Amino acid sequence: MMLSWKQLILLSFIGCLGGELLLQGPVFIREPSNSIFPVGSEDKKITLNCEARGNPSPHYRWQLNGSDINLNMEYRYKLNGGNLVVINPNRNWDTGSYQCFATNSLGTIVSREAKLQFAYLENFKTKMRSTVSVREGQGVVLLCGPPPHSGELSYAWIFNEYPSFVEEDSRRFVSQETGHLYIAKVEPSDVGNYTCVVTSTVTNARVLGSPTPLVLRSDGVMGEYEPKIEVQFPETLPAAKGATVKLECFALGNPVPQINWRRSDGLPFSSKIKLRKFNGVLEIPNFQQEDTGSYECIAENSRGRNVARGRLTYYAKPHWVQLIKDVEIAVEDSLFWECRASGKPKPSYRWLKNGEALVLEERIQIENGALTISNLNVTDSGMFQCIAENKHGLVYSSAELKVVASAPDFSKTPMKKLIQVQVGSMVSLDCKPRASPKPLCSWKKGDMIIQENERISFLKDGGLKIANVTKADVGTYTCTAENQFGKANGTTHLVVTEPTRITLAPSNMDVSVGESVILPCQVQHDPLLDIMFTWYFNGALTDFKKDGSHFEKVGGSSSGDLMIRNIQLKHSGKYVCMVQTGVDSVSSAADLIVRGSPGPPENVKARTPFSVGWQTATTVPEVIDGKTHTATVVELNPWVEYEFRVVASNKIGGGEPSLPSEKVRTEEAVPEVPPSEVSGGGGSRSELVITWDPVPEELQNGEGFGYVVAFRPLGVTNWIQTVVTSPDTPRYVFRNESIMPFSLYEVKVGVYNNKGEGPFSPVTTVFSAEEEPTIAPSQVSANSLSSSEIEVSWNTIPWKLSNGHLLGYEVRYWNNGEEESSSKVKVAGNETSARLRGLKSNLAYYTAVRAYNSAGAGPFSTTVNATTKKTPPSQPPGNVVWNATDTKVLLNWEQVKATENESEVTGYKVFYRTSSQNNVQVLNTNKTSAELLLPIKEDYIIEVKATTDGGDGASSEQIRIPRITNMDARGSTSAISNVHAVSSYIPVVFFIVNALW
Repeated sequence: MMLSWKQLILLSFIGCLGGELLLQGPVFIREPSNSIFPVGSEDKKITLNCEARGNPSPHYRWQLNGSDINLNMEYRYKLNGGNLVVINPNRNWDTGSYQCFATNSLGTIVSREAKLQFAYLENFKTKMRSTVSVREGQGVVLLCGPPPHSGELSYAWIFNEYPSFVEEDSRRFVSQETGHLYIAKVEPSDVGNYTCVVTSTVTNARVLGSPTPLVLRSDGVMGEYEPKIEVQFPETLPAAKGATVKLECFALGNPVPQINWRRSDGLPFSSKIKLRKFNGVLEIPNFQQEDTGSYECIAENSRGRNVARGRLTYYAKPHWVQLIKDVEIAVEDSLFWECRASGKPKPSYRWLKNGEALVLEERIQIENGALTISNLNVTDSGMFQCIAENKHGLVYSSAELKVVASAPDFSKTPMKKLIQVQVGSMVSLDCKPRASPKPLCSWKKGDMIIQENERISFLKDGGLKIANVTKADVGTYTCTAENQFGKANGTTHLVVTEPTRITLAPSNMDVSVGESVILPCQVQHDPLLDIMFTWYFNGALTDFKKDGSHFEKVGGSSSGDLMIRNIQLKHSGKYVCMVQTGVDSVSSAADLIVRGSPGPPENVKARTPFSVGWQTATTVPEVIDGKTHTATVVELNPWVEYEFRVVASNKIGGGEPSLPSEKVRTEEAVPEVPPSEVSGGGGSRSELVITWDPVPEELQNGEGFGYVVAFRPLGVTNWIQTVVTSPDTPRYVFRNESIMPFSLYEVKVGVYNNKGEGPFSPVTTVFSAEEEPTIAPSQVSANSLSSSEIEVSWNTIPWKLSNGHLLGYEVRYWNNGEEESSSKVKVAGNETSARLRGLKSNLAYYTAVRAYNSAGAGPFSTTVNATTKKTPPSQPPGNVVWNATDTKVLLNWEQVKATENESEVTGYKVFYRTSSQNNVQVLNTNKTSAELLLPIKEDYIIEVKATTDGGDGASSEQIRIPRITNMDARGSTSAISNVHAVSSYIPVVFFIVNALW
């Protein structure tokens, strides 16, 4: 029975005052889906699912083909909750479209249509089949002609006796469309009896036709002839989005024709397209709009060619782009609800209210799927459904419209008790009570009614704005909100303070190392305000504990002077004094320059293009007195350009370096240093890769520098040598088909230049390139973990150490069939699972796995898929209330309601910690209450989240439970700013506490 508008108004008042009565219209949790019932099944009933949540709990009724089902016929139907149980299903009576209706006092919703079909397969007629007589070399078609049936079938043929089945190849083909057997060119070995085997893919029932004898004619052999296409696809074939499309093509001919495929527009096939059954079947998985177009099957042999063409067209059932959501609107307001769906052809829209077609009138209009209702009244409340449909299907989106009428109420949105502002500033006083319809607001200061003027204006949302605030504006402000259902008052106190000013600011200073200075920072501020000083050094906050040996704050309550003791060079820089109050902040900066003696003196400096900075040179004589003007620099590298500069020093310190000298190059020499880090390995099949660190130019000792690379298989005497002429080259690759995979080689690398050959590096061993994996991982599966994560697992591939090192596995994944834009993750060789993160919610992802090593990657596994779970609810647990004693805390909160596109709530997590620690503990519960055994000896911070398959939902407001100083305490999230519950919350808290105890 529907509630009257007076009852709705009363309920909205109760909801505002107590917050305990939570009404909710029906929302489907499970809807019926298409079903196929196998005729002859041992199961004598079928269940169509339907379940909805709501408060009050919904009741259910069902329709078949648009007519109500008489649930009093207990021998035929039974209602189990909302599920419809059909007893002894009969294909003559029970075939058709079913819909479930869920109703409570707030309205009715209708489920999607679910079709019930019956699968059966009758026996072949016992009629004998005629003998088929053909010449050798001739093509033949053996007809199957399946018996009466319903449901999908598969076909096979027995040759002579079971279980000898016809093996399909380029010469023999069994069509899964017609069931016929096609032999392109008959050979003597084909003579025998052929029996068509028909299997129901639904019931697994199998029936056999009568044998068809095939014999050879004795009047000669069939000559060669061009292909004749006997199996071909329709000229136009509609294909559904996401479906797997299979096109068949087979030709008779002598010689046996070769089958090939192409697109008529010349575009290449995408990588997802597969050719099966010796090219007789073109398979397009996950069909998308880009796969549409004309396809050609070409049958060709030495006598000619033939072509069959057909066009694939694309269609898509409606799919929601924008759903409607529950909405709560005040009376007399307007509603605009828009639902949008994609599909081909473009969907049309219709609306239902409480399970029936919405009646349009002047104030209720539908345009392009959008519903508009003006001048709302409480009788407009109810359950609404938007239906998007095209000729291929339809989808439903449901939501509840609540039209509310209530007097203004400040309990949920109280006004601020105190607002502090500065003289000369602008301030806005909020007044936002809950009310339906929107109330009219008026203001008083004390007992005086406020009127608008050049400084004071009323805001559209009911607030009050005061510009250029003065001391005369101090006082208590009251907002009165009123509509036709009542009125309420809220107050706030305005405090006006003088601006903060720096009276003595820090100034730039130039000091010497070891001195101590004070940077002043003194202010004049309003006595009503607390003040805080902070200092920043070169942009970083000064840590007085860490740098206490140098920095200290000094001065009185209005002073934040900074003392710096025993100043060092590192203290040079910019200092900023920041002064903050609850209303404003000011700052002032100063630069501090610290001067000191020079660093230790240095001797003569030398620089090359290969060195970083200037280096100390070794000279003869080693010590150069002040009267010496020449010196010899020794221990330099051959064939390197150098620059020199000289620094003079005395007992006080070193002076400035001279300008660099002209560049001077040392003479050439045979290279003395072989390359380092000689190693190798990896590469492609039949390769030996040798690597090294190139010799730097300053160690090459002359022009014409290069490398001599020597290698030999382990155990062989003779070396194979080659020359690498580029001095910067770090590797050499030897390619030869005789190189066995992952074989050991001894290698060494020498050096040479125009002066002669230098030394070889020490001999080291490296492996030749490995052979890439040839086997795909097996038993690949994908499992959805949450709304953004899927775990993929597989069995390792067989691998021997003699084949090399298996580096790991690559997991490729994509959605919407867009394999070309796939992403990938890699895991180590011993891993057999990977977690895909950062995925979109409620979306099907496809994935395949392959092994890889240094030689490359192996073949991909078969593709599997999983659908990420819906996102967790965005609604946090509301109205968290608590009751505490000295040993435990009792919590209670409102139930979280998931929307249609959100994951169902499976429970709740309570996160709690002491205010002095960051270590959070978690309690799991499937109720909307919890008991924490906690010694309340300090403050506790508590949050609550809903848990779902798609992850944790939004967090409740954080509540702080204070340390117990008396026997017990109570509170709620509405009283966070004040630790103890205020009087307006006490009835709610006591109600909860009594229920818990």
